[in-house]
Amino acid sequence: MTKYDAVVIGAGNGGLVAAIRLLQGGLKTLIVEKHNLPGGFATSFCRGRFEFEASLHELNDFGAPDNAGDVRVLFDELGVTDKIEWLPIPEAYRVIARSENLDATMPFGVEAFIAKMEAYVPGSRESVTKFFELAEEIRLAQAYSSSVNGQTDSKYMVANYGNFVRCGSYSVNQVLKTLKMPQKAIDILSAYWCYLGANLDDMSFIHYASMVNRYILRGAAMPKMRSHEISLAMVERIRELGGDVLFNTEAVRILTDAEGGVSGVILDDGTEIATRHVVANCAPHVVYGRMMDKVPEAEIRATNARKFAGRGFTMFLGLDRDADELGIENHNYFLYDTMDSVKQYDRMRTIADNDVQATVCLNRAFPGCSPEGTCMMYFTTLYMSDDWANVKAEDYFKTKDYVADKMIARFERDTGAKIRDHIEEISVATPMTYARYCGHPQGVIYGYESQYWDGLMPRLQMMAEDHRIRGLRFAGGYSMRLSGYSSAYFSGDISGRQTVGDFKREG
Repeated sequence: MTKYDAVVIGAGNGGLVAAIRLLQGGLKTLIVEKHNLPGGFATSFCRGRFEFEASLHELNDFGAPDNAGDVRVLFDELGVTDKIEWLPIPEAYRVIARSENLDATMPFGVEAFIAKMEAYVPGSRESVTKFFELAEEIRLAQAYSSSVNGQTDSKYMVANYGNFVRCGSYSVNQVLKTLKMPQKAIDILSAYWCYLGANLDDMSFIHYASMVNRYILRGAAMPKMRSHEISLAMVERIRELGGDVLFNTEAVRILTDAEGGVSGVILDDGTEIATRHVVANCAPHVVYGRMMDKVPEAEIRATNARKFAGRGFTMFLGLDRDADELGIENHNYFLYDTMDSVKQYDRMRTIADNDVQATVCLNRAFPGCSPEGTCMMYFTTLYMSDDWANVKAEDYFKTKDYVADKMIARFERDTGAKIRDHIEEISVATPMTYARYCGHPQGVIYGYESQYWDGLMPRLQMMAEDHRIRGLRFAGGYSMRLSGYSSAYFSGDISGRQTVGDFKREG
């Protein structure tokens, strides 16, 4: 039997950060990953002469060395920033919506964003300015909460971040209307909602404002060699700190003692690892459903009460012409039927009705990411129900082609670009693909959906109460920070530091 102070299950974004924090805290740490590569979604793959980014559109709140965002600060503390070559994203996004006849391209930088919004929507400046002032207060309040591991002083919070507390129970649409923001400005500002996968009547304003502010305040960045460059840098750092990493190794059981606390982990080859601390970078549904025998009933009820967020579908294209020749003007596109997120969310429940897509041309951020005279694109949508489970096995490939064809046709129609006749390589990932490769229930890529009772603020406030099993914590998209690259990194940071604290208290 091998013994470790802590075992991290899963080398996704959250698990990698948690492992570094554990090692920095002095704990002998093992990280196990069933795949032969680290990163989970944070990876890349090759088809022909193209190396595609698997999932990252852009990493927000990174900033420059002299104006560092929270993500850069975290990466600096982890010791990985300088191991990665970073590229700036040229603009925030272009949003096109059919019902509203909307076509707007928005820049990074708060002042530039407000000025561009005023140009599109005269009279919007005051309300959009108030939005960013409120969003910045929210960012600072979250930074304070993270610095104290969620053990916030309520009096300090009210005194210093009163507006954060006041708007904590309201939805995005409620607050934007209270700010008297014109509807067209709301529509343009709402473009990012699909990145969080919940409609703006249900989504917490704090969650959305935090994300938008982090994108716009300091811009976004992209690793030159795709998100896999981040994953490899973190594994290198784990090994520098003396940690052990096992690939092609699956943790199949989490053992518990007589009191129900963690006592060990069993690997797929039968090896038993003695440990009192596990950070699971996977879904609680998976951990409680097939990895543990003793789970408190309250934990099972809480987990089953949660709602799965979007199931992923992504198409990757390698094109035999460059972006200029094809008429691909922007890096990041949002294509909607309507900017009414409630109606749009409802249409995204079924394969037949879902025409939404977020589309990226990586060459606009890094012209040399593909061979000269070519470009790469990836198209992503979400399904807000498990409609792919209704597809018969004999119809699977036909359905993949149907959705891919719709995506290409929509992009050409909405943007005027001509890409169909120049496809050299195509690869399509459905919810089944994500379920198979990443082990996510139903192919979910956004963890549990952000809801009023289970959004960002409630989860951060309930971290102590949610820790019911001694020695077990979670990191990644299913944990306290919800989905997204930055959120997953911060969740690993929180869970890693909390586990170090648990270890030290145990003596």
